[in-house]
Amino acid sequence: MRNRFRLMLITDPAGPPEALLAGVRAALRGGVTAVQVRRPQDSARELYDLVRALRPATRAAGALLIVNDRVDVALAAGADGVHLKAASLPLATARKLLGAARVIGVSTHEEREVASAAAGGADYAVFGPVFPTPSKEGILEFRGATRYAAAVAGQAMPVLALGGISRETLPGLKPGPVPGVAVIRGILADPDPEAAARELRRMLEEGR
Repeated sequence: MRNRFRLMLITDPAGPPEALLAGVRAALRGGVTAVQVRRPQDSARELYDLVRALRPATRAAGALLIVNDRVDVALAAGADGVHLKAASLPLATARKLLGAARVIGVSTHEEREVASAAAGGADYAVFGPVFPTPSKEGILEFRGATRYAAAVAGQAMPVLALGGISRETLPGLKPGPVPGVAVIRGILADPDPEAAARELRRMLEEGR
């Protein structure tokens, strides 16, 4: 299961669903191991339809399909799990609803939050923003590679680096361990999402 968090693609909220579907399918061909569907502007029905449309592609690629925030949609659409943010349901409540078989991830920004997620039974955590990123500009200061390494240290639970991750910045996470990364623009904003995903996956595997 740990390797299935190696390269997570988080969907960009912007743009029409048709373009998003094409980009995600290309990224899956490139080696993405998990897809987190994040569309906060969508209605429950719109999100449900999108997740259902992605289900065959993620299943064929052997990748996890995770819904951001919406436990109800994750259950209804047959997703593999849910990703919780600060305003989501508590982790313990989500686990009761989802059961032990489904995956639960947690957004974290501090090392203590990573430890709390692990103690609460999360399957993975996302830590960031590690590098500067437009989506968090003026909201959160980037944490840097040193703090990411501290968050990862001693954790059996995978801790994924998020924020400004791309083929150019990924080497900046070394020499510490990198259990996985979560990427948005570094794949979906690339003219060739499949090639971008393939190169990121190669870099991650070579840097084991």
